[in-house]
Amino acid sequence: MTTPDQFKTEMIGLLPRLRRFALSLTRSVPDADDLVQDACAAALQKWHHYDPGQPLDRWMFRIIRNLWISEIRKRQIRQGQGHIAAEEAVELQTADADDAVAARQVQGKVSALPAELSRPLMLVCAEGYSYQEVSELLDIPVGTVMSRIHRARKLLVSTLGQGERVTT
Repeated sequence: MTTPDQFKTEMIGLLPRLRRFALSLTRSVPDADDLVQDACAAALQKWHHYDPGQPLDRWMFRIIRNLWISEIRKRQIRQGQGHIAAEEAVELQTADADDAVAARQVQGKVSALPAELSRPLMLVCAEGYSYQEVSELLDIPVGTVMSRIHRARKLLVSTLGQGERVTT
């Protein structure tokens, strides 16, 4: 059985990955930060529901996704919430200025993809999940995951230019 302190320590280690996933959902740095904070608070309140036999990151990603769905529903009622453009966000940091520009361009293109394409792409390519794991996380069939990633890659290649290759 996991103790509350062990649970907190493991969750803290996941924060960068949780933030990246939240950013892929929200496409806004402040919204992503709020979403991660809300997810962590919810997880801490319900830590005893966590099954230590399962990976904590998958449990946390599911909490984040469910909270975001709830937030989208609330916003549809309230209307008027805006988002920060990906090009303005400073999420991809690199030492080389050329790499930073390229990273911002790719980040902008990934953010411009429809959410149903960018989410599986980020989970597989940035987070290293298998297609099966992404299928379970997003509650969609494995074939749909593969199809969406293929479509996302094709769109990225076409929008980044014919001569450039996107490695994911």
